[in-house]
Amino acid sequence: MDTTGFTLRTRLEDGAHGKLTGAPLGRTGVIHTPHGDIETPAFIPVGTKATVKAVLPESVAELGAQAVLANAYHLYLQPGSDIIDEAGGLSTFMNWRGPTYTDSGGFQVLSLGSGFKKVLSEEFSGKGKNDLDVAPSKERLANVDDDGVWFRSHLDGSVHRFTPEISMKIQHELGADIMFAFDELTTLLNSRGYQEEALERTRRWAERCLAAHRELTAEREGKPFQQLFGVIQGAQYEDLRRQAARDLGAMEIDGQRFDGFGIGGALEKENLGTIVGWVSEELPEDRARHLLGISEPDDFFAAVEAGADTFDCVNPSRVARNAAIYSPDGRFNVTRQQFKRDFGRLVPGCKCYTCTHFSRAYLHHAFKAKEMISSTLATIHNEYYTVHLVAGIRRAMEEGTYTEFKKETLGRFYAGNWGRVDSGILG
Repeated sequence: MDTTGFTLRTRLEDGAHGKLTGAPLGRTGVIHTPHGDIETPAFIPVGTKATVKAVLPESVAELGAQAVLANAYHLYLQPGSDIIDEAGGLSTFMNWRGPTYTDSGGFQVLSLGSGFKKVLSEEFSGKGKNDLDVAPSKERLANVDDDGVWFRSHLDGSVHRFTPEISMKIQHELGADIMFAFDELTTLLNSRGYQEEALERTRRWAERCLAAHRELTAEREGKPFQQLFGVIQGAQYEDLRRQAARDLGAMEIDGQRFDGFGIGGALEKENLGTIVGWVSEELPEDRARHLLGISEPDDFFAAVEAGADTFDCVNPSRVARNAAIYSPDGRFNVTRQQFKRDFGRLVPGCKCYTCTHFSRAYLHHAFKAKEMISSTLATIHNEYYTVHLVAGIRRAMEEGTYTEFKKETLGRFYAGNWGRVDSGILG
């Protein structure tokens, strides 16, 4: 068996959703890396700064995570990719023995450049915005040109330059099993003209990333092989999404091609499955597809049906630090008064460390007392819930029970409890 690459295992049954024009798009498979295999579909927890916040790496493994994604931009600033390289790479540095992903820094073009939040919300609801607008009371910290991006550090204000070549060098030094090409992220409110301009810039950057990746791989002979994923942009436009997928799917520079693909950019939640489907129909079937930045149950089902293989998002750990707990019956806040004397499990039936050892009353107390263990325990549970939800989708696909599993899961989760109302998703 190959030590790297993607193996297609099974297809979603014809009776399920996710079939646009040809064969069903949903599939299960295996991504092979030097640090181990990833069975797909799979959720990849985010460890932005070489740590899943508040949780030991051993706990991340015990809750069922197969891989972890870290942020190239943040690790470049602190402690420095050269230090991680000297330590033996990201896995060794953070004591995580499984596969690792690193993003390219392209997301920061938007999140730092315009000062908006990581999720599209009311801040983007106004009409008539300019392509270079920034959020109220924010300062632009990134500026894009055809060659790359100038960043001003959010830590100390120092100025830095990212280009495709620099992003590749940083990610090679970080040593992740899977890296992403440097791209420009746009929003749903950027004009059609700017979307086209940014997409062409991302295409040219993708060519430069492939060339740099080939050179760096040769220079760093003896290091574990690193896969490079191209990133498909194009926002809500079908022709741009399909063109980007065709361009990057066929792209080859001096014999170097992309090992897989990231599906990024701004996605309208209600059109997520459709947009991922456009991309999946154009991309080669023998390479993995990673959808950047989703974590809600309905989004997973829509994306899997449309052909996505892996996902990442900071949301399970982020909301955990604010006492928000995922359960099969929806999400709830454990600091509500009703849980003060509730000595039952945090989520009945859950087998994670938190739920088998602690009550709702204890979590309620820990958050109210501002004890650090509150974030640890809530994060373990939320990551466990999310990882096992996607694992359950994979198992149902392989057992031929997907339709029933989807109906039961979504019926319980959204039955009068809560629903996400964001206008879009970013990745």
